[in-house]
Amino acid sequence: MPLLFLNEISCNTTCDPARAERAMTELARAVLAVLRADRAGTVLVSKDPITGLQIADGHPIGKWHGNPRHRDMWRRLLQMQSKWPHRVVFPEGQDFYDVDYRHRDRPAEGLGAAHLMDGLGVSLAVESCWGDGQVTLERAQLVEGAEAAEGTYHSETDEVQVRHMSGIGHCEVHGAWLRESVEAVRRGGLEAVRRGGDLWERRAEFFPRLEFLPRVEQDLRELPEVWVRPVRDRLVELQEAVAGWDPRARPIGPQWRSDVRTEFESRRRLCWFTDEDGSRQLFDWHCEFLPTPGRMHFRLLHDRSTLRIAYVGRKLGV
Repeated sequence: MPLLFLNEISCNTTCDPARAERAMTELARAVLAVLRADRAGTVLVSKDPITGLQIADGHPIGKWHGNPRHRDMWRRLLQMQSKWPHRVVFPEGQDFYDVDYRHRDRPAEGLGAAHLMDGLGVSLAVESCWGDGQVTLERAQLVEGAEAAEGTYHSETDEVQVRHMSGIGHCEVHGAWLRESVEAVRRGGLEAVRRGGDLWERRAEFFPRLEFLPRVEQDLRELPEVWVRPVRDRLVELQEAVAGWDPRARPIGPQWRSDVRTEFESRRRLCWFTDEDGSRQLFDWHCEFLPTPGRMHFRLLHDRSTLRIAYVGRKLGV
């Protein structure tokens, strides 16, 4: 299901009318090409309704769709799924106030939402920086301090790449991703998982080397959509790690595929769960998943060369 996020900072800029017309026409053709690939699933998400879009200073979208050559494209754009503002496609309970995206020091809400939701940013190519198939953003995110500073937060910055499209040529750049997204839904395999309930119901098929406490069923079924794919990816990595684990050669634990560690001493009181035999056990091994504060807690079963998962959800205690 391709989510296309309109890049608002590519709109309402200063350019000549001819360039504004070309940019909007190219963008419309590209969006409609994606729509043809997945008519039922493609959604155009914008900060404001596209009917009020200012292509450029003094050039509202009404001037573009008033041209008879563009009326058919405009009609098809209006018929496709469109939503605004960006937060309406965020999973329930997720506001992402702890993360900020910028492009060349300018707030980039649409492109940031595309990165958060694993979607595709779309821009009006009125500036050269919107001519590439990828855009680099600066991301600032609040993260919790180390154990000595538990309960405190600081900002960490990094750069991220966002899929991007401003013309029909970019459809080919992202063609493999678009085709795989559509085909994965048809196949119904692990790549097509869109609900946490699917991870639970098909756990024996997808993760035969992992064990789950019964209480995890509710965790997965209530998982917000934005966490489904990150949780899936962490489960795949845990599956791969225990598949090659020899506890005699590596008594501490498997060779992890991502950042896995035990909980801080001061937080271990939160990590006790009732195990399958009714005893209380410490599940303080954990991994994280984005967007924060996602956590998955488990304990190692050396005698079975595997691990047992007890919890998937928000960081315990917050």
